[in-house]
Amino acid sequence: MIDILREGLMGSFDTVYSLAIVVIPLMIIMQIAKDYKVLDKISNSSRFLTKFLGMSKESTLPLLIGIIFGLSYGAGVLIQSAKEGDLSKKDMFLISVFLITCHAVFEDTLLFVAVGANGYLLLGTRIIAAIIITFILSKRLQISEDRLKERVSEN
Repeated sequence: MIDILREGLMGSFDTVYSLAIVVIPLMIIMQIAKDYKVLDKISNSSRFLTKFLGMSKESTLPLLIGIIFGLSYGAGVLIQSAKEGDLSKKDMFLISVFLITCHAVFEDTLLFVAVGANGYLLLGTRIIAAIIITFILSKRLQISEDRLKERVSEN
């Protein structure tokens, strides 16, 4: 019984250590990127993604932050942008859909790789799924908006 408990504890400590090796440096990098406005520069060069997905220019930074640093930090930026009135409801919805499907791509992928997953397969699948789902919903929303405008103009 004691051997089982010891093995379980040692396995748990090994897993926590593996996760800490990944998470702590990422947290440091995130803070440095935030302090030196690296994220702003990245968002300007990544505008093509939000344009392809039918989102406004203002949605680039919240989307990238959510992709890189995770749902909680991305949601905070998304909420702040919404409070400031920078994002439309459509943008908020599409960002949310994308981030639900594909968030914290670096952190999560590295964590799963640390416990034995295939990082390329995991990362590729998540990104492709997020792009396809968000693109389809964006087009459906655009069709709905166009139909609504037609109905309003008919009346």
